[in-house]
Amino acid sequence: MRGTSINVLLLKFCLLTAFIFFHTQTTGQVVPDSLMIDLGKAIPYEAIRNKVEVAFLSSDSALDKYYDALKFQKGSLFIKDIPSRLVNHKLILRFHIVNSSPVADSAWFFPGLYYSSIQLYRVTDAGLAKLPKIEPPSADSMGYRLLSLNPHDSGTFLAELGFVKTYVNTIRPRIIDKSHLSTFKFDLASTRFLGNIITYIFCGLLLMMILFSVANYILGGNQEFLYYAGYAFFLGGMLFTKTYYDLKINNHVFFMEAYLDFIMQCTGIGFYMVFMQKFLSTRTKYPFLDKLYNTGIVGLILSVTLFSYSYFFTNNFVFLNGVENITKIILLAMMVIFLFYCLRFWKDILLRYLFWGNLLYFFFAVCSQLLILLGHVPGSLPAIFTSSLFYYELGLFLELVFFLAGLSYKNRRQIIEQTKERERLKMENERKEFEKQMAIVTAQQEERNRISTDMHDELGSGMTAIRLMSEIAKNKMKESTPPEIEKISQSADDILNKMNAIIWSMNSKNDSLGNLISYIRAYATEYLEGTSVKCKVNVPDYIPEKELVGDKRRNIFLCVKETLNNMLKHSKATEITIDILADGVLQIKIHDNGVGIDLQNLREFGNGLQNIDRRMKSIGGEFQIENNKGTESTLKLPL
Repeated sequence: MRGTSINVLLLKFCLLTAFIFFHTQTTGQVVPDSLMIDLGKAIPYEAIRNKVEVAFLSSDSALDKYYDALKFQKGSLFIKDIPSRLVNHKLILRFHIVNSSPVADSAWFFPGLYYSSIQLYRVTDAGLAKLPKIEPPSADSMGYRLLSLNPHDSGTFLAELGFVKTYVNTIRPRIIDKSHLSTFKFDLASTRFLGNIITYIFCGLLLMMILFSVANYILGGNQEFLYYAGYAFFLGGMLFTKTYYDLKINNHVFFMEAYLDFIMQCTGIGFYMVFMQKFLSTRTKYPFLDKLYNTGIVGLILSVTLFSYSYFFTNNFVFLNGVENITKIILLAMMVIFLFYCLRFWKDILLRYLFWGNLLYFFFAVCSQLLILLGHVPGSLPAIFTSSLFYYELGLFLELVFFLAGLSYKNRRQIIEQTKERERLKMENERKEFEKQMAIVTAQQEERNRISTDMHDELGSGMTAIRLMSEIAKNKMKESTPPEIEKISQSADDILNKMNAIIWSMNSKNDSLGNLISYIRAYATEYLEGTSVKCKVNVPDYIPEKELVGDKRRNIFLCVKETLNNMLKHSKATEITIDILADGVLQIKIHDNGVGIDLQNLREFGNGLQNIDRRMKSIGGEFQIENNKGTESTLKLPL
């Protein structure tokens, strides 16, 4: 057994010596052991970045013509992303493979993710021999090429690679055992599993925001939420497609990474700027922000136009990448300006919510951009914390949290303002209705005053003339005066008194409590003056300034008049006392010292008492009558 091991070691030594001799004869240089890649080793897949040599060739130059003039460097020198000035060039990798096994062996060559073209060559004495393009029978096959070597064979190989137009191109070549390709893909995907789950969750949140915004527009007619739905759709679409196509190798992925990602991001941000203009009413409330967002929208349109032109019609990646980087820097600068503007209006609570959200978004966006520029995170951290996309999504998530808080505050404030506006409109309508009623009352009062004036001027003078003429006729005829003339005189006098009462009740100048009390006192005294009944009226020392409209005054007066008439006819009294009180309630108590009223038999009063009761109830008052050493009638009306 020991002798066999020695023989194997000697065989490998001889093979290595032969390879070094052969390579020295063909390339003119000695290949050190550190650059040798042995297919015979039982390694599932091997990173060979430190074992390849790198050179760049103009995209329009043929490799077989310029190979001898190329200057190769160690691949480990390009730890970070490829400089943008070299992305338009061809990447040439040179590596050396030996098969130490006694049988023919092969492996998959994998240069990395973002290479649009892969062509392998083998260096021979006659020059460069192009190898056939053999791809695995699986998805993403265009990213792999098969390398084969005979037993105990060795050789120098070249890989001619074309970059995708993106800033994340790196040199990460690997040699993968032909039976471990699926294992390699699984292990590669497992490092991004947690990050992809987080992205899908965040895309779900953005989908909820889209549905929320559309529902808000349908139910409330808030047009600005359509723009927010557009922002969430394009941003979520960018993140979803970036994650869905993660680690996949095909032309669709290359187009997404090189062009569509940036376009979707700019379009989403453009929708967000329009949304902020509508959401904050910047045109009326914040003119500076309105101008800032208008400038940003125009800048985004210009940026998308230049980016599209450069991508489709030129091969200048430096300009293409410059447009993208300058756009991102300007957007970050606009965010800084927005933050300082919010500090100026710190008392505005809505802007304060947006300030904290945009501050966190800005911070993590800068972290994401720095991670892209550095290419790696110093130190040993979990894979999720080495992803620039994770920090960008974290900033977006925190901005979304504070935006929802601000939206909740705005909705509460809007509800309060709408309530106040409804109350204001209600009060305005009530004021207009009151003014309308006042106009009607004023018109009615003016009409009453006009009628009372006409009655006083026309009917009053006519009735006075009839009374005077009847008195003249009586004086001329003396003892031979017909009874009809006497009746005419009495009727004229009675009608004149009734007309004066009507005129008094209709005149709006008399719509006061004091005027009513004075009129009742004057009428009672005058009414009982020519009779054998004494009249005493007691009025309060202080009469409050209260308005009594004509309808109330008229009904109260007619009730007093009917009561006095009943007492004069039926009570056989010699004295009537009227007590008037006005302390929150107008109370008129009329008492006589007559025989009293028989409450069990009221037919003799006819409809008089019923009329009094009906009149008082019609104006919200009440009427009482009782036998208290004579008849006592009480009229009450709340003031």
